[in-house]
Amino acid sequence: MTRKLVVSCYMSLDGVVQDPVGMENSGLGNWTGPFSRGPEGDEIMHQELWAADIVLLGRTTYDGFAPVWPTIDDEAGFARKLNAMRKYVASNTMQQADWTNTSVLSGDVVGQVKDIKAERGGDIVIYGSAGLVHSLLPHGVVDSVHLLIYPTVLGRGTRLFPADFSSELELRELKTLGSGIVHAVYGLGAA
Repeated sequence: MTRKLVVSCYMSLDGVVQDPVGMENSGLGNWTGPFSRGPEGDEIMHQELWAADIVLLGRTTYDGFAPVWPTIDDEAGFARKLNAMRKYVASNTMQQADWTNTSVLSGDVVGQVKDIKAERGGDIVIYGSAGLVHSLLPHGVVDSVHLLIYPTVLGRGTRLFPADFSSELELRELKTLGSGIVHAVYGLGAA
């Protein structure tokens, strides 16, 4: 069975996925900070990571994750799993990635992702990485989108879906978490 490609994002009510924790100097600030997803939300994130054995990141997300996650040793093992996993960063400017078990994808990233998907194994999870998601969505390689939708409207910023992209998505899960956050799982294409 081929791998599934899962996009996992924090999103505002108006569709913004950019800079949810305020590390990108976008001026949007830490827009997820005032809210709590609670233990059920933590478990959802845990299960999502445990279903995967590859993490795929865009360059901006990689630059935010790589200096932080190797310094974390959490009791739940999330950081240990993430740090040990096979990881790819999509970038046409990076020559090498320093985070353990990370390789750089450049050039025909869509083709390389299709090759990785064709392998047997667990899911491939993309955290954030809007630019990468924008390049993959039109090629039909994304299988599902997992959203934590925060009850805030930002009015500006990068949105999850690129301009001129259209698709009918299938709602597969919906839960309310913590302080008004909604977890929604949508399928693209065949289930």
